[in-house]
Amino acid sequence: MEINLEKLAFDLDFHPSENLVSAALVNGDLLLYRFSSDSAPQKVLEVHAHTESCRAVRFIDDGRAIVTGSPDRSILATDVETGGTIARLEDAHGEAINKIINLHQSKIASGDDGGCIKVWDTRQRSCCGTYQAHEDYVSDMTFVPDAMKLLGTSGDGTLSVCNLRKETKVQARSEFSEEELLSVVLVKNGRKVVCGSQNGTLLLYSWGCFKDCSDRFVDLAPNSVDSILKLDEDRIITGSENGLISLVGILPNKIIQPIAEHSEYPVERLAFSHEKKFLGSIAHDQLLKIWDLDSLLQDSENILRSETTAEASEDNDNHEMDVDINPPRSNRGTKRRSTPTANSDNFFADL
Repeated sequence: MEINLEKLAFDLDFHPSENLVSAALVNGDLLLYRFSSDSAPQKVLEVHAHTESCRAVRFIDDGRAIVTGSPDRSILATDVETGGTIARLEDAHGEAINKIINLHQSKIASGDDGGCIKVWDTRQRSCCGTYQAHEDYVSDMTFVPDAMKLLGTSGDGTLSVCNLRKETKVQARSEFSEEELLSVVLVKNGRKVVCGSQNGTLLLYSWGCFKDCSDRFVDLAPNSVDSILKLDEDRIITGSENGLISLVGILPNKIIQPIAEHSEYPVERLAFSHEKKFLGSIAHDQLLKIWDLDSLLQDSENILRSETTAEASEDNDNHEMDVDINPPRSNRGTKRRSTPTANSDNFFADL
């Protein structure tokens, strides 16, 4: 199924227990849709959340509220039921906010265009950690709860590791990569960190050895890998500049199968619904698409079986097939940085 958002979307997120999906739009709006597999999606909420674009969105508080971030440097908490403002933090960052993720029920993290990462406690209503992790925009983050570490990637080409037990401690930072790092996940039971890059290379880092990557996987190049989701410990799902959504195996590294094509435009973000029943994707075409994940994976398995049979037959006949693995590239959007202002550490005063 697909939803015409009528504006370019920068981020999306699914409700933690219901069939609700939110989208953050370039005009500053926050949209919320209810969906099901047997009926058309219905818009249930539309809020003009920010004076500038809305770049980041996440459900918090068991889905009762949504937080959004913007280049206007504010973070807004919106009530899911009423659409009313719960709290707004002006000047939450010194520069444009580019990313927000959940850490656990009462904490979130936000990253800005200047490379600063902040951790917010929604119960204590304050900032509880500030980390100058990067020299350029924070592109993605992922939380490692067992180690209380926060991994971040950046346009400066580095991977950072922040120790959340210490309010300002950047524990490690990788050497500079030649390409911007755009996405990050942790796989192999916490032993491997996978980063997507602007040139399409996947960089693999071993846990505890963050200085330089231990492996590179180049089969997705030259299309940038803007979004990565962890399907399980051995497989990830990638969204690329060529509009393809692919299932990729990690160690052994291989493209298992492209499982969907959003459009000819770059995939901006991917997200799982609760229980991973659905996969959501947004791209530079103003459409939010919701895919039945089980169906995608089953189709992939059927195609693989068919290809294996065909390859065996071709080997017997000594025939080979030429395949174009480099389709035309699409233009990617750019992110604008904002003028720094004073920071504020008081958050969710009314939450």
